[in-house]
Amino acid sequence: GLYISNKFLRDIAAGLEPTLEKPGLGVFIGCLVAAATGHTVVLVDQTEDILAKSRKGIEDSLRKVAKKKFAENPKAADEFIEKTLSSISTSTDAASVVHSTDLVVEAIVENLKVKNELFQRLDKFAAEHTIFASNTSSLQITSIANSTTRQDRFAGLHFFNPVPVMKLVEVIKTPMTSQKTFESLVDFTKTLGKHPVSCKDTPGFIVNRLLVPYLLEAVRLHERGDASKEDIDTAMKLGAGYPMGPFELLDYVGLDTTKFILDGWHEMDTKNPLFQPSPSLNKLVAEKKLGKKTGEGYYKYK
Repeated sequence: GLYISNKFLRDIAAGLEPTLEKPGLGVFIGCLVAAATGHTVVLVDQTEDILAKSRKGIEDSLRKVAKKKFAENPKAADEFIEKTLSSISTSTDAASVVHSTDLVVEAIVENLKVKNELFQRLDKFAAEHTIFASNTSSLQITSIANSTTRQDRFAGLHFFNPVPVMKLVEVIKTPMTSQKTFESLVDFTKTLGKHPVSCKDTPGFIVNRLLVPYLLEAVRLHERGDASKEDIDTAMKLGAGYPMGPFELLDYVGLDTTKFILDGWHEMDTKNPLFQPSPSLNKLVAEKKLGKKTGEGYYKYK
């Protein structure tokens, strides 16, 4: 059994335009798990209304997948959708479902206090063997694990958007995570058809630690007036083979998300030149121009 919580923020589901109403990351981790491995998944969220929307989002996404996967065989497509949906149930009460699960994957709001309260509660009800994992991209896994009594059965499991498409999962080991827990999570990600990489519990893990400073350097290059946004984006696409330029990527990810990560790191290490705040980023976020999801960020979207 598996329990997945869900985040209704900033997450881009495959084949769905990003809006705040659409299912978040947790939904698609859950959907993927059920579909790929025949695990049973309980999707937990705050209200029945959100869960109903999530379920509809999963169904829409599954239909798209099934249409491609079983192009020649509509009957098999229907069976695939039916089978997957039958292994996903929903609940608004995490504590009541956690006692029969092997793995908890948390993907709620990026707020340490809120995460700690959730895990502290679940720790009381979960079975001895249950592994807890957080999908945080900006908080320290160790400081979340410390809210529980199962630090050895706690790790980071960081998926990437859009989850059904992106092959990578970062498996994060804290100094307390046991080798057995780590290996279980590596095996689990492989059963999902994902490629696990391992990293210590260090700010941003691998991808964000390299990506966010790079994005910010692009912003600073533009802020100094050294090159236009368009030329910077073109240069990185044609010169480095990146699929998106830095400004396109910032708008896609969400400027509020990037600022949130940067602010957290800056607070931890104020002297680090890579973590210095950006005036243009701060201005756009203050004006609620958060990128693609609001119709304007560094670029305008119709």
